[in-house]
Formats: sequence, structure tokens, C-alpha cells
Amino acid sequence: MTEHSLICDENGVRLDKFLSSADIGLSRSMAVTLIEDEKVTVNGKPSNKKQKLMIGDSVTVQIPDPVPYEAKAENIPLDIVYEDGDLLVVNKPKGMVVHPAAGNYDGTLVNALLYHCGDSLSGINGIMRPGIVHRIDKDTSGLLIVAKNDNSHQKLAEQIKEHSFTREYQAVVFGTIKDDRGTVDAPIGRHPVDRKKMCVTQKNSKNAVTHYEVISRYKGYTHIRCILETGRTHQIRVHMAHIGHPVAGDLVYGVKNEKVSFEGQCLHAGKIGFIHPSTGKYMEFTADLPPYFNEFLIKLSNISK
Repeated sequence: MTEHSLICDENGVRLDKFLSSADIGLSRSMAVTLIEDEKVTVNGKPSNKKQKLMIGDSVTVQIPDPVPYEAKAENIPLDIVYEDGDLLVVNKPKGMVVHPAAGNYDGTLVNALLYHCGDSLSGINGIMRPGIVHRIDKDTSGLLIVAKNDNSHQKLAEQIKEHSFTREYQAVVFGTIKDDRGTVDAPIGRHPVDRKKMCVTQKNSKNAVTHYEVISRYKGYTHIRCILETGRTHQIRVHMAHIGHPVAGDLVYGVKNEKVSFEGQCLHAGKIGFIHPSTGKYMEFTADLPPYFNEFLIKLSNISK
């Protein structure tokens, strides 16, 4: 159990918002759970998430220690685009979480990989993320690379760090992009209030660069190709929202009450390229647009006639 003692420095702030904005690693939902479990006291007394704090209020938070968990193998079909003794390239379906985490301990890509590969996965990222060199969001489909040993993992991770790793996405974004191509060069860091979100910020951020080009335009939407120069969390989603063209169907960074209904974000990792860690040869793989993406394009085409 870890205990934090905090002093409020603002009048009228809600308890759950105060906790999520404090630098103790809590999201707002996690803060609410701790409040409901009576792990939070205000001036020594249990409280509720809606309580308004005053300057000088003493808030104590008890955060339980994490429960040890080891990912388990599950017989889940994988769309393997390429495989050899060093690595796999997998085409992840939309809706699949990459690795186990709170609320998603089963049915992840890692669970499937453990069944398929057994012990033949790199251990650099620990028991929760074996073989995972990079990630894509749950609601993003497409290609990612998995390392089978630590040497491959290290060499592939170096390419990502040096920006020599090819990652190309396709997306449908809200609004009409006028220029045929462009670049978003804006640093990305954790959102100051909602710890589950990222944002463009100068504070505690890392440089992030996304190049984009228009594939086609529709009524109220634009189909684009995005090439990542860097690979920050939620980079394309944050950058496109930052320039006023959020990814269609993005429930976190997107437009509320979109004119065309779409479940989940329309974002697909369609191309990946890297230097093979053993042979030294450049390899590149592509994945066709999945049905959900093509169906959305057809819907947009019909309303644009």
C-alpha cells in the first residue's frame, strides 16, 4: 500500500478532479474507484467524488499495491503476414488490445502470441508485454512487429528510436483538408487533467512529427495517408485533432455527434518497414484496408454524390 498526503491549493475543485491532476499517477476513473472504496479521506474523513475542496484541505490517498499477474496463452487466431526465427509481422484486427492491462487481462494479442510462440518471445518488456516492440491502439487495425528474442528486440527498438522504422497509416478524418500534403510538427505529452489522454504541449513532452497527404476528399471528410517520423502515444489522433481534423469515430479526441455514424476510429496501420535484425536487409510489408474501413469509404462516397 502506498500512501500520499496532499494539500489542496484551490477553492471549489472537485475531489476526483483534484486527485487526477495531482502528480501521483491516477486517472480520474482510478481516483473515483479509490474514493468509492474509501481509500481517500478529506481532513481525516471519508468523502465522495463530488465533494468540493477548499484551500488547505488535507487529502490522504491510499493506493493498493498491484496484484501480480502473468499473461496466459490463449488459442486466438492470428493473421500472420510474415514469420521467421527472429520476428513476426502481425495484422492486428480492430478491437483487439495489444497487451494485458487493468480491465483487459484476456483476449489480447500477447495472449495469442504466447499460444503461438510459446517461450520464443523477447523478455525485454517483461511478462506483460513479451515480444512487443511497439504498439497500436485497440481500435486501430493493422501491422505491428513482434520480436522473438532480445537481440532482435534491441535492434528493432533502435531503429524506432533513430526514426529509420517505416510506419505508414491510412485514416479518414473529419472535415476537408485543403492542402494535398502537410506536416504536423508539435510535441506531445500527457494531458494535465485527464491522465488517459495525450495532448500537444510544451510541458513534459517529446517531439512528434507526422507527415500526411490526401488520398481523396468526401463531403465533410478526407481520406489521408500518414507517415510517422516519430512514434508517440496516440500521435496521429492527437496531431490531426490539433489541426482541426480529428480521426473519424475517435471517441477521445474526435468530434461529438458526427454526421456519419462510425463505431470506433477509422485508422489503419497499412505499411511497416525495417532492417531485419539478423540479415541486415530492408523488409517492407503492407496490409489491405480491412472491411470496416472500406465500408466507411463506400458510405462516404454515397453521401458525396
